[in-house]
Amino acid sequence: MARGKKKETLIPEERLQAALVPESEQPYKVPANWCWTYLTKGAAECLDSFRKPINASERANREGDIPYYGATGQVGWIDDFLTNEQLVLVGEDGAPFLDLIKDKAYIIEGKAWVNNHAHILRSRFGTVGNLFLMHYLNIFNYHDFVNGTTRLKLTQGSMDIMPVPVPPLSEQQRIVDRIESMFAKLDEAKQKAQDALYSFETRKAAILHKAFTGELTAQWRKEHGIGMESWKKSRFDEVATIKSNLVNPLDFPDLPHIAPDNIEKKTGVLLEYHTVSEDGVTSGKHRFYPGQILYSKIRPYLSKVVVVDFDGLCSADMYPIKAEGNAKCLWYYMLSEEFLEQASSAGSRSVLPKINQKELSALTVVLPTLKDEQEEIVRILDDLLAKEQQAKESAEGVLEQIDLIKKAILARAFRGDLGTNDPNEESAVSLLR
Repeated sequence: MARGKKKETLIPEERLQAALVPESEQPYKVPANWCWTYLTKGAAECLDSFRKPINASERANREGDIPYYGATGQVGWIDDFLTNEQLVLVGEDGAPFLDLIKDKAYIIEGKAWVNNHAHILRSRFGTVGNLFLMHYLNIFNYHDFVNGTTRLKLTQGSMDIMPVPVPPLSEQQRIVDRIESMFAKLDEAKQKAQDALYSFETRKAAILHKAFTGELTAQWRKEHGIGMESWKKSRFDEVATIKSNLVNPLDFPDLPHIAPDNIEKKTGVLLEYHTVSEDGVTSGKHRFYPGQILYSKIRPYLSKVVVVDFDGLCSADMYPIKAEGNAKCLWYYMLSEEFLEQASSAGSRSVLPKINQKELSALTVVLPTLKDEQEEIVRILDDLLAKEQQAKESAEGVLEQIDLIKKAILARAFRGDLGTNDPNEESAVSLLR
């Protein structure tokens, strides 16, 4: 029997040349003692043979204390491991390859099980090489290396030709140290901004509580010689009228159409909406008018309630409400925790919670009876909550800027622009020999 042709064996110099990216194909200039190689031909080993997917039902029967990883991070636990070392994982599919901000690669340590939605890589330059590679893969432009229409995929073939800059090993260490140091400071700032965001709802709830226990207008009452006797606990239907009035939407094609999805939960913010005809509405809807409150009776725990200054149609899953006093004051009360707790527990269904008109009418409302004090509450809340909103938006802006700064740091790092390179060090080409 004739023997198959032996696989051609390359001599060391030929292997080196095969691993180096030709100058004409190098993405950008790097320091003279760096070199460009290919991801899985020079920079790292691909260990995808250690991957093994386990479906959710089988994993449920094998739950243990070993992390189970997927495209962008840990997705569960399992009772066994396939790898037991520090490795770099980069998404094969399901990763945000074309998103500038989001990470595509991460480090795992110790015992682990990886499914087939992530590639397993081990740098040829040890632990520091793993960290260097992970950071590089999070700034790499994947545009020409992923394919797919509905779900982008990074194949092993693409990894074979992905260019990777390689500095001398000591420079890799300095770059990683500099990145980690700068990221640590940014993460401190990020945590403070996140804390501010997390506490926004708490601060808002506290402000509303003070408003409807009379604390915010205590000075106003003192100045006007009024006491808390002007405040009254009432049923909801004593301070407002639920104006249910179903109409045929075909008679109002150009009016705005508001549904629960058009209201942001717990904020009272009206989101983008369309006209009746644009939404293709055909079933009966409630007619509403300027100055009324729209309240979603579906899932009352979401607290979807808004004051409108225009007329239109709203979903039959909402109530148009006409306040007897100041509509905005009642709206603010409906955003408070006191009202939310009542509404959430009054719902008449468990599968799809819903508060009916009778239940809503019976809820308790605590408000001042004087129109002037209601207006003062609205004035103070408008001012305080506008400042809180500005602080929230500032914190959100800080978070976005921090993520952009991190990417800018990485972009500089892999061009040798962090000021850490020593031109007298031996060329990184020696690492590939």
